Amino acid sequence: MITSITSTWFECQVSVPKTQDDGSVKVANEVYTVDALTFTEAESTIISEMQPFIANMVGGFDIKNINPAQYKEVFFSDMEKDGKWFKIKVAFITFDERTGKEKLSNVFYLVQADKSETAMSYTNDVLRKGMADYRIVSNVETRIMDVFKHEA
Repeated sequence: MITSITSTWFECQVSVPKTQDDGSVKVANEVYTVDALTFTEAESTIISEMQPFIANMVGGFDIKNINPAQYKEVFFSDMEKDGKWFKIKVAFITFDERTGKEKLSNVFYLVQADKSETAMSYTNDVLRKGMADYRIVSNVETRIMDVFKHEA
């Protein structure tokens, strides 16, 4: 089942130490998405979400960057296999009666799925419930590791 959450999302790039197979430690840059109203709230959220994972690691973690996300809506899957995140660009088609031409309005969505085809299927499942005409313009797998949403 797919649930959709519309909110203000921020992408946070975080540097975390990772232990390699040979025992050495290498810093990895990871991207997470958080539900927040401001940069300050996004920073606070990513700190609280990351702390349990890196509490025992030497060196902690660094927040390298926080940016507002292009998407305002995230589609979450409850399927265990769906562990990747895809950014889907959808062009909504409207007709401009004044000019007599077709007009496209682009909207981005973040979709949790196991592969590109599944992400497109989930997007179609959600968007078909509306009455708008649309077409999927692009479907790109992201580097996003996880999405942290506010729990109601």
